[in-house]
Amino acid sequence: MLESLSRLLLIAVILSFAVPARADEAAAWAALREGGKILLMRHATTNPGVGDPPGFRLDDCSTQRVLSGAGRDQAKSIGAALRQNGMKAGRILTSAWCRCVDTAELMDLGPVEVFEPLNSFFGQSAEAERQTESVRKLIADWKGPGTLVLVTHQVNVTALTDIFPSSGEMVIMDPNGRSIGRISANFR
Repeated sequence: MLESLSRLLLIAVILSFAVPARADEAAAWAALREGGKILLMRHATTNPGVGDPPGFRLDDCSTQRVLSGAGRDQAKSIGAALRQNGMKAGRILTSAWCRCVDTAELMDLGPVEVFEPLNSFFGQSAEAERQTESVRKLIADWKGPGTLVLVTHQVNVTALTDIFPSSGEMVIMDPNGRSIGRISANFR
């Protein structure tokens, strides 16, 4: 009897953590349909690794860690889900890294622009504060119409939100920089 009660209690605890995640995601989707918000996302899944190979160049994708085939499919699925859920992109900005540009373009939400403050500062902590403040200002100044879509790197998202996102994960924010919710990239 005690073992059954313990299992039931464990299931209840697990479910109590699952419900807020669904509510959080539902609030995020509703905010995107409303417009005037910010979608901050980590690029889609890449080939295995951390950072980029020594000597990589921004003007040569063959020297960088790039999207995997699954990541390319993931980016397309993310874009399709955003369109199907009524999100209208007002502006789409991305890091100059090929994995971010490719994610933004494969989502097929509109014209994509490189915005230097979204560039990775992994291993370059001297740039972190300046870039993060530039993105915070951009977010604070967003008035729409539509959603401001920002495609960047884990370190950038974490610096702005204290969230460590998975590949393709989106954090939906208001122009005051408050997180409304998160959307996983696992739509399948």
